[in-house]
Amino acid sequence: MSTELNGGKKKPNSFNASKVTTQTVVDMKFRGEAISMLTAYDYTMAKLVDAANVDIILVGDSASNVMAGNETTLPMTLDHMIYHTSCVVKGVDRALVVADLPFMSYQVTTKEALISAGRMMKEAGAHAIKVEGGAPIVDTVKRIVDAGIPVMGHLGLTPQSIYKFGTYKVRATEDLEAEQLMSDAIRLQEAGCFGLVLEKIPSKLSKKVTEELDIPTIGIGAGPHCDGQVLVLHDMLGLNKDFHPRFLRRYADLHTDIVNAVGNYVKDVKSRDFPNDQEQYN
Repeated sequence: MSTELNGGKKKPNSFNASKVTTQTVVDMKFRGEAISMLTAYDYTMAKLVDAANVDIILVGDSASNVMAGNETTLPMTLDHMIYHTSCVVKGVDRALVVADLPFMSYQVTTKEALISAGRMMKEAGAHAIKVEGGAPIVDTVKRIVDAGIPVMGHLGLTPQSIYKFGTYKVRATEDLEAEQLMSDAIRLQEAGCFGLVLEKIPSKLSKKVTEELDIPTIGIGAGPHCDGQVLVLHDMLGLNKDFHPRFLRRYADLHTDIVNAVGNYVKDVKSRDFPNDQEQYN
């Protein structure tokens, strides 16, 4: 495909030139191919993540924490999320871009939820949206899907409900809640979800849910049995030094690298070593 036929954008890189779609990730489940998913919130980081061939980029409302410094995800508005998503979409050639609908943009009425999802697709260019919750939002999911908008679900620890839970501890450790989660997962699949995030639940439960569903599960703190895994980019890159959950594996220590680099810059400026003769115009 030429860049002209591809909307003026460059072609996906040659490692895997096919564009990831919702059907792609469903097919990956049936092939037994693990699905990789990471967050991104801006053009530059999205471009880097996409170049590394991640399958799904989640524009999470976790931007509230890592980009805006808020304690919870609740302050994020739909306009905030549309802005971040539009930045990410511009940097992506291959990955499927899924955007969170933020708190209170879909819980009031199904009509409002559909309008919010439509704005995310039309104004931000998202490929799909993600919503948190089970039985109470099944009708909402169905209405959004019926309008032609792909939906990913999210069960277990749902951060938008943190004040209801009162804690970030592991969810569904008791039989009653585990049974409800399984029921919710099946109902979300029946409503048309193409995938499901399972956050901070026991590994044995995520295995049971994954085996029961025909749609892929993406785990975060849910053990190795999900069809894929997701982490917050800033956490796995070691930019955030204050977050130490058991499920987090850090693949870099960019906090140290960046602080050292900035410190060296400050030292060179103070000593008037920067700029040198090669770094100026004559």
